Amino acid sequence: MPWSNQNGGGGGPWGGGGNGGNGGSGGGGNKGPWGQGPNRPRGGGGGRGNGGPPDLEEILRRGQDQLKNVVPGGFNGGVAAIIGLLIIGFILINSVYTVQPDERGVEMRFGKPKEEISMPGLHYHFWPLETVELVKVTEQQQNIGSKSVSADPSSAGLMLSGDQNIVNVQFSVLFSVTDPKAYLFNVEDPANTLQQVAESAMREVVGRRPAQDIFRDNRQAIAQDVKATIQATMDTYGAGISVNTVAIEDAAPPREVADAFDEVQRAEQDEDRFVEESNQYANQVLGRARGQAAQNREEAAAYKDRVVKEAQGEAQRFVSVYDAYAQAPEVTRKRLYLETMQEVLGKSKKVILDEKNGQGVLPYLPLTEIGRPAPQVGGSN
Repeated sequence: MPWSNQNGGGGGPWGGGGNGGNGGSGGGGNKGPWGQGPNRPRGGGGGRGNGGPPDLEEILRRGQDQLKNVVPGGFNGGVAAIIGLLIIGFILINSVYTVQPDERGVEMRFGKPKEEISMPGLHYHFWPLETVELVKVTEQQQNIGSKSVSADPSSAGLMLSGDQNIVNVQFSVLFSVTDPKAYLFNVEDPANTLQQVAESAMREVVGRRPAQDIFRDNRQAIAQDVKATIQATMDTYGAGISVNTVAIEDAAPPREVADAFDEVQRAEQDEDRFVEESNQYANQVLGRARGQAAQNREEAAAYKDRVVKEAQGEAQRFVSVYDAYAQAPEVTRKRLYLETMQEVLGKSKKVILDEKNGQGVLPYLPLTEIGRPAPQVGGSN
């Protein structure tokens, strides 16, 4: 071997030389990298032997002996015990589980669910004979419309309204799990089932109403009807789900007919504006007509009162004249004659000259005085 000492005093691979014998302490002995020659002791010695490097086989042999002392039944029986301990530890680790505050656990024994529900906290079950399913019971959101369960993704959210218009409705359903056991075992895929039921309910409700309701007029009522329909259907399935809210996020016409629909919307807005303007004009005209009618009624009532009062006054005057005539007929008759002549001649534009007193008076035509009323002439005999 390369490390064997040579009797001829030749050096080893590290340049050591001399006649030091088998690992002698002379200065000329062969030395390896650890300061002495590489020769290993031969025989039954169990140590390093002359300060040589540790023997790997000896270390392994000693480790096996110590393991036999520690593990009962020797090395072969100890391996089985270790494997058994590992299996027991693995079972214990899988038998302990934690339920979070927003979860509920349903334990199953041989695949059959137990009656009790695991509340939040640390729990133990006999794995693998028993398993556990964790269910989130807090409010969850299911978006419908943007991703449809139908075979054609391009038809996601497209629905036919009651007035034969196509609308694209996107909405979300907020729900919570009230019965974890029913949620897990009564329906195969609760989330997918809820999505299909919600879309079907929305199509049913929208199909009974005009498109204008879903666009802006009556969204809240539509959402309430859809919520009631979804809840009734999921209760029929026994899914253990409580629908909290149905929120219509967007409702718009399909992209292909959006321009035409906008034109229709503008025409409807113009129609509404014209109707409002006509109603405003009608109200103005009607208001003026009602005011004029009220004025005419008031004037008629005033005229009526005036005529009645004048008639009553004339009657009272006639009665008073009659009473005076009954007491003094001659005087009353002459007075009535004079008053009548005064009234008649007072309105006349003629000038009368007395012949007896008209001697030497130059007649003239008073043009400026003709239009003036005649002075009142009173007196009695």
